[in-house]
Amino acid sequence: MAKLKQLKEKCCDKSEKLPLPDVAWAEDLARLSWAFAHPARVRIVRLLLNRTSCLCGEIVDEMSLAQSTVSQHLKILKEAGIVQGEIDGPRVCYCINEKELAKLKKLVANL
Repeated sequence: MAKLKQLKEKCCDKSEKLPLPDVAWAEDLARLSWAFAHPARVRIVRLLLNRTSCLCGEIVDEMSLAQSTVSQHLKILKEAGIVQGEIDGPRVCYCINEKELAKLKKLVANL
């Protein structure tokens, strides 16, 4: 019991108090983090980071997931702003939004 008390005191005793982040900062971090909340989306981002652009069909070929599943993950990444899509005739060409990815990196570093 004494060990638990010591551990709790050591863990919970913070001499330096960090300020509570403002709402906008917290919302940005949550929105961008949500985009990475599924392994398939992490893999899609990694795939796009290795290319300048990629068509949805190419992503499907790499992922071994149904086209509709990949499209749903791309939609979530687009809504978060991590991925951009450009319509090229009947196809959509995707790429990473470097500005939003840099923003996420900065938010996480400041966490």
